[in-house]
Amino acid sequence: MSKAYIGFHVSLGKSIDSVFDTAQSMGCTTLQMFTRNPRGWKFKDLNESQVKSFREKREKSGFRFVVDHMPYLPNLASPVKSVMKKSREALVAEVERCERLGIDYLVVHLGSHMGKGIETGIRNVAEACNIALKRRGKTVILLENSAGQKNSVGSKFEELSRIIDKIRSRRVGVCLDTCHLLASGYDIRSENSVKETMKEFESKVGIERLLVLHMNDSKGDIGSNLDRHENLGKGKVGLEGFKAILRYNGIMDRPIILETPYRDMKTVKEDLETLRSILPKG
Repeated sequence: MSKAYIGFHVSLGKSIDSVFDTAQSMGCTTLQMFTRNPRGWKFKDLNESQVKSFREKREKSGFRFVVDHMPYLPNLASPVKSVMKKSREALVAEVERCERLGIDYLVVHLGSHMGKGIETGIRNVAEACNIALKRRGKTVILLENSAGQKNSVGSKFEELSRIIDKIRSRRVGVCLDTCHLLASGYDIRSENSVKETMKEFESKVGIERLLVLHMNDSKGDIGSNLDRHENLGKGKVGLEGFKAILRYNGIMDRPIILETPYRDMKTVKEDLETLRSILPKG
């Protein structure tokens, strides 16, 4: 078995580089983070000292992959001009922050077309990515599949594929969230169902586009469109589903990020231990 890249979404501490200390204290070998407050539009620019310290801590950690997540407020699919403008500016700024920090992947929620139709949503998301990727760089934007809520974009593999086709850059891929997969109607509860779902993903998107996996159990059942994460093995996906996902060809080469409910450090460690216990042997 290749080295497993397992991590948690780590909260920012007193300094941006503290994410590495937190992740390593939990035994993680990768991590996901926010580079700023995820619940607001305003943010402070990074200074050279912060960038230098972050890069140094990254090098010392030996982490091959570091994942950033976009803030929650931007809606890249929005047809509302004012929201569209602010959302695109936020994406451009976040890509630039990732470039400065040397972060590999930026996971983005695609948002809602707000009743204007999936075609409008697909076009708006793709154009936002085209604007953000105009400058040369290394950070890859990852489109995260949605749970299929009303007016959401990206719950179906075909939608992800069509967005990618409209992006004029090779720096784009997919982050699959297991809770969102089940909630949007894709069965991943058994070995056979995982094979069928991933076969469809390969045919419509391509396994080479899958660069990060969000491994979350689901409070809602298949097709519920409920975006409610659950701790591993305690939801509707179940451990058999997760075992099958981990055994699927190439998955263990990707960063696997837990975004399961956080109550205290004990629950974090329990989920990490559960994940380690079902990793493929040999």
